[in-house]
Amino acid sequence: MIVAVHSYKGGTGKTLISANLATLLAAKGRKTCLLDMDFRAPSLHALLNYDQSEYWLNDYMNGACRLDKVLRNVYCEGALKEKLFVGFANPSTEAIREMSAKDRKWEMQALTRLLSLRTYLFDGLGFDHLILDTSPGLQYSSINAVIAADIALVVTTSDKSDMEGTLLMLHDLYEHFNKKKALILNKIPSGLPTSEGRKKLEIMGCSPTMVFSSCIACSCDIPLSENPCFWACEKQGYPFSGTMQKIASLIDAHQF
Repeated sequence: MIVAVHSYKGGTGKTLISANLATLLAAKGRKTCLLDMDFRAPSLHALLNYDQSEYWLNDYMNGACRLDKVLRNVYCEGALKEKLFVGFANPSTEAIREMSAKDRKWEMQALTRLLSLRTYLFDGLGFDHLILDTSPGLQYSSINAVIAADIALVVTTSDKSDMEGTLLMLHDLYEHFNKKKALILNKIPSGLPTSEGRKKLEIMGCSPTMVFSSCIACSCDIPLSENPCFWACEKQGYPFSGTMQKIASLIDAHQF
């Protein structure tokens, strides 16, 4: 499956969710590709301690190289050996400025390259799943990722402006393309009961294309851990881990 992980605002935990889903699928023995499509604020390189590359995902999107030149097998031990590959976005200021200046014609060409990945990755390179960590909001790159995906995981927080913006985005973007989506209410404050979070989700999730919703309590331990991308694999019993494992299983079984 191709899964886009999207949000209305930054800071929702979208990238951490993308990375944990990818590592969980790889741990299941599935050859998984994770692409950092947040070209305006790339962060996967920092999470995975990767700071240099001959080719970046930017180069593929610019038509300068094949995707296999971009992909890096970032973990080569244990269950993840030859299973988890990541395409990093270039974090340099110059690259971010360049990507921010792209016009609509370029974005249409970029969409064509994204749509071609299904055949290239799954049939050509034997991948099982592709996870797209998008930029927040309605940037062209995030819209392209949502269009190319089989399903989008939309991550929001309980912040009022975030939830209102997410609701508008679900209506204006997702309903327009009739896109399957799952809604994740992340970082629920300790003082807010999970039941209240679920009530908020019920209000936002009344759509025939909404296939799954879940609440995740805030855990400050995750971003401070040594390997936050492996949290769901290594730390059992946490609400975050349980939700990520459930979603990974649904993706792997194509049950969305």
